[in-house]
Amino acid sequence: MIHLAKEDVRHTLGKFIVTAMGVGMLLGIVLIMMGVYRGMIVDAEVLLNDLNVDLWIVQQGTLGPFAEASRVHEDLQYTIKSLQGIDKTCAITFQNIQLPGNKGKVRAFAVGYDVYGDINPINPARLIAGRPLSSDHYEIVVTDKTGFHLHDRIKLGRHIYTVTGVTHGSVTSGGDPLVYISLKDAQELQFSYSDKRIQTDRARGIINRDAHMVNAIIARVKQGYSAVKIAANIRKWYHKSAYTRKQQRTVLTRNVVEKASKQIGLFTAILIIVATIIISLIIYTMTLEKMKEISIMKLIGLPDSMIIRMIVEETLLLGILAFMFGNIFSHIIYSKFPKRVVLEIPDAWMLFGVIMAASILASFVGVKKVINADPASAIGG
Repeated sequence: MIHLAKEDVRHTLGKFIVTAMGVGMLLGIVLIMMGVYRGMIVDAEVLLNDLNVDLWIVQQGTLGPFAEASRVHEDLQYTIKSLQGIDKTCAITFQNIQLPGNKGKVRAFAVGYDVYGDINPINPARLIAGRPLSSDHYEIVVTDKTGFHLHDRIKLGRHIYTVTGVTHGSVTSGGDPLVYISLKDAQELQFSYSDKRIQTDRARGIINRDAHMVNAIIARVKQGYSAVKIAANIRKWYHKSAYTRKQQRTVLTRNVVEKASKQIGLFTAILIIVATIIISLIIYTMTLEKMKEISIMKLIGLPDSMIIRMIVEETLLLGILAFMFGNIFSHIIYSKFPKRVVLEIPDAWMLFGVIMAASILASFVGVKKVINADPASAIGG
């Protein structure tokens, strides 16, 4: 039995492979977009996993420091710690800062915590050089993404900070590097004002400003106690919003990165539609180029089913090769992106299924042309 698709592809092998590579680059971008979305979810959970706490207590009526502004008193941590079922607590601050780098400002997200407290947000597994903070003042732990190294000196606010440790993979949901400073330094950076501002406030009669504020109180629950019930009691009796670890993860993955994920999803869908249209146009063009041969086949008695099978097989082969080239392309370039890109096998298989379905759909334009082909056109050149 003559294998028409095999013979036709062999006849135009170079053109077929180049075409598959072109479509494959487009599919590679689709895989990268899926990886960017996965990377956003992974990044959003970095700090949550590093802290490994059961409760987040924040300002009443807010979703917490990751989604909106939240301020509570620092000493609330002692009130929370006195509750039955609470094991450890910690006051913590979050703020965006600009680090003065050699090539311009470096945007970072600073986590301020009590160096002598119960909970340390720095994951030892991420520490690749140096040590965590050991002093209340003028020490900072940075991630390698900032470009700073051990013992570097960084000016923040009125003071000079020394890099005591370097971590790897510490980022926010937006891909900004995480840095760690003491709670007292963080409060000074976030809640204190310039000398001129203080002078102006005093002239207006504003004498004292409470700098003993934090963005959240985090807590770990003793084994055997329900974090959900303790959170409900805190909301009821202490007039604060309290979220369990699961609820805080939902806030991050839905409220914080939801719009970005929808945008990436829409862009991915558009790329898949474009890829389907391109495959359809390629198959249609390839079919037009051999219409004379198809007419001759029909004239000598070859059934339409055999010719249609040739078109469908060529389309599927194009889709498979494009998918393979797309995978290779995406794995070559994904590490060059500034934000984390996570390529997962299930996403690749899902895209493979979509491309196979799109290839079959695209082959219909060639099939329709074959069915309408007139065998008489083979006579007379």
